[in-house]
Amino acid sequence: MEQQFVLFPGRHHLLTRFQAVYLSGLVAPAGATVVWAVTSANHENTRRNPVPYHRREAAIERFSVLTGLRSLVVPVFDTAPTDRFADVTLKSVAVATGLELTPGNTVVACSTPEVAVLYEKLGFTIAPVEADPSLGAPPPARPWDVLTRLAAGDETWRELAHPATIDVFARYRLVEQVRTVANDPVVGDEGGLTATRDYRTYVEAFADGAARKWELVRRHVRPGRIVDVGCGAGAILELADREPALRESDLIGVEIARHLYEECVHKKAQGAFTNPNVHFYRRNVLGGAVFPPRSVDTTLTFALTHEIWSYGERWDSLRAFVQAIYDHTVPGGVWVNSDVCGPDGKDRPVVLRLDTADGANPPAPRTGLAALPPADVAAYVAGLSTRARLDQFAEDHRFPLPYEPVAGDPARVTMPLGAAMDYLTRKDYTDNWLSEAQEQFCGLEFADWKALLADAGFEIDFASRTYRNDWIVEHRLAPVASLTRADGRPLDWPATHILLVARRPLNT
Repeated sequence: MEQQFVLFPGRHHLLTRFQAVYLSGLVAPAGATVVWAVTSANHENTRRNPVPYHRREAAIERFSVLTGLRSLVVPVFDTAPTDRFADVTLKSVAVATGLELTPGNTVVACSTPEVAVLYEKLGFTIAPVEADPSLGAPPPARPWDVLTRLAAGDETWRELAHPATIDVFARYRLVEQVRTVANDPVVGDEGGLTATRDYRTYVEAFADGAARKWELVRRHVRPGRIVDVGCGAGAILELADREPALRESDLIGVEIARHLYEECVHKKAQGAFTNPNVHFYRRNVLGGAVFPPRSVDTTLTFALTHEIWSYGERWDSLRAFVQAIYDHTVPGGVWVNSDVCGPDGKDRPVVLRLDTADGANPPAPRTGLAALPPADVAAYVAGLSTRARLDQFAEDHRFPLPYEPVAGDPARVTMPLGAAMDYLTRKDYTDNWLSEAQEQFCGLEFADWKALLADAGFEIDFASRTYRNDWIVEHRLAPVASLTRADGRPLDWPATHILLVARRPLNT
């Protein structure tokens, strides 16, 4: 059967002058149609796929007009690595165009040996494009090599790129976009938030809960450029790295603490990540914007926003952080925030009853714990009763913790609900006692968060909610404490955590 088509699979982010000459020579004898199978068509804004499909399609159509080639452009969505990639592409073409491409009517133009062999197994003849040995040395620059020159600021890319690409890139400002995506953000060299944190236990605790946290947010993650701000030792990004749907995404971790940042770098060096576009940066998010405007598809934050509230200027710092997230999010992008939170009605008074028989009850809290070795601090606090530990927490806490003992009952105190939960959710962190005493978990309740996000311009997804960690209630709170209203009626344990799914509107 006479050749009718040239199937040209590839990402096609950039078209070259060489491709124009080569394809013209390939189709001229038979007057064939070039079928451009644009792979990873559902990915953009990443190092692997910096140019969105609709811009790639525009450049191909412009290329076809300028070269006089008859073309069909077909999007091929990304799939997990498979030996059936050629079959998937052929079926995508059939669905989109109604054409059945066979070895009898089609030549496959492909310079990637691993892909070419898949079509050869199906009986197709391969035109090797830039890999054609008859072209001699040096071989023509491949499109990705030209795109790399562009990203590096080497203006010789224009000598190799086809005018169709140059035109589309100029009209839609894609040169700046490619360079932004391909190049690293400027990274500062600040230290950790607190000098008293035991990072070993911190890393272990976060790693233990990483699978649960990832399962909580994974369905909200939008592929593309995915940033975990305050990534710790990279446990969440390790799980994201295993998601087939995210294999074309850039996975970027931002961490301030030197110990944690170095652990991330170590993991990457040891091969913990299969995605080559996993990167880590050391930066203080309180210092301002980390990424350029409208450049991030998904931002993840876990157990971070309460630290910004605590170590910064509370509302002002958190408002600035939320604005920075909004500014660097692409229209339609998402910020997923998982953290502790204050209970609804955090300022209402409650009566908190605490166990006095589970440890020592000194007449007054101890001062000067910061002068002791960390192990001695942990041992001393762990030896206090739950009630005495409240007095010690109030002594060491950087924020006001108002409470009044109930006359005639040393086990009971009256205090605001938010303050009570602030203590109860931290009382067992003896290994990092002085570090935890620098933070406030219950500064904001759900209504505060909704107002803050709306003020920045975010739309709040219906998936946003507060919830209670029942394991903490069952194992840490209920055995040693109870809550009642001011009039003595029992009060159920309130929410302890929040999940916020905030989207930047498409029309912004």
